[in-house]
Amino acid sequence: SAGLTEEQKEFQKVALDFAASEMAPHMAEWDEKEIFPVETMRKAARLGFGGIYVKPDVGGSGLSRLDTSIIFEALSTGCTSTTAYISIHNMCVWMIDTFGSEEQRRRFCPSLCSMEKFASYCLTEPGSGSDAASLLTSAQRKGDTYVLNGSKAFISGGGDTDVYVVMCRTGGPGPKGISCLVVEKGTPGLSFGKKERKVGWNSQPTRAVIFEDCVVPVGNRLGAEGQGFSIAMKGLNGGRINIASCSLGAAHASVLLAQEHLTVRKQFGEPLANNQYLQFRLAEMATRLVAARLMVRNAARALQEGREDAAVLCSMAKLFATDECFAICNQALQMHGGYGYLKDYAVQQFVRDIRVHQILEGTNEVMRMIVARSLLQG
Repeated sequence: SAGLTEEQKEFQKVALDFAASEMAPHMAEWDEKEIFPVETMRKAARLGFGGIYVKPDVGGSGLSRLDTSIIFEALSTGCTSTTAYISIHNMCVWMIDTFGSEEQRRRFCPSLCSMEKFASYCLTEPGSGSDAASLLTSAQRKGDTYVLNGSKAFISGGGDTDVYVVMCRTGGPGPKGISCLVVEKGTPGLSFGKKERKVGWNSQPTRAVIFEDCVVPVGNRLGAEGQGFSIAMKGLNGGRINIASCSLGAAHASVLLAQEHLTVRKQFGEPLANNQYLQFRLAEMATRLVAARLMVRNAARALQEGREDAAVLCSMAKLFATDECFAICNQALQMHGGYGYLKDYAVQQFVRDIRVHQILEGTNEVMRMIVARSLLQG
């Protein structure tokens, strides 16, 4: 909590307490039984965590991007998988709050901020992952409706959530032909694929989202036609900070688990904590965690201030934090020896849950491309 205001320290304490009491005791069960912990998330929403950076007039908490990062890092110490879904939900609500009309904001945001309803972000398709601008899901305008056809892949919450923020093609090829529609569960023509079996992130379901002549009112379009790709990318700038913050929480928890294990476990007649090699590795882990945290918080401030370099700093932070934090969690598992590979020990779940953070919200290879392009274009 170094450098935080008293108010931010309070947010952090509330989130850490919630993570310790409401999430950590159930983390392993949610993972093993693949439970989507709806009631726990609604409890989190009662603390203001359902729409953290959404305006207060529609039920949001109206906090800053830095406040949000602090909260997601703290929550992630209790269950990274569940917190990551909450972060995606927050991104979706922010998109509706920011780019929606007054009518749309008041129709969708209050029930999403309370987590009475849940949201999913639908950009990736089976044939367009990193090349998001090549998406093929089409929306043909017919009077005051759009008819959607296509499918989305790897959608967090898919099938269990109520609101789908969908990027679809209303115009020609490339990013300028993409628009953003809000599709509500129960809409005829909306269906879902099988629940994916995943290495981690098991407390949130992942499915394909399928549109077959799915009719959506024009009144559910966010922004103007052709604005969808810009909306999607602006959402992802914040999403990258959010997911990096979840990585920080997993790494923080893993450092503490390693610290405890080194103190308790004995080999060759003395605690592992007396081994200088392991002392040095623990010191490196803590140092890399603090460096990653500073980078994420710096990017969060830049995004909040609307600085020109915000998108690049978000990409740098996402790249650095998710790579470094995975390495920290993996090293913590190694320090546990054989015990670290047992599901009785939480460290292995942090490793499994955090691995995907290097892939989603833009792969870390794409983050490198964004940073390099910025440097080379001057």
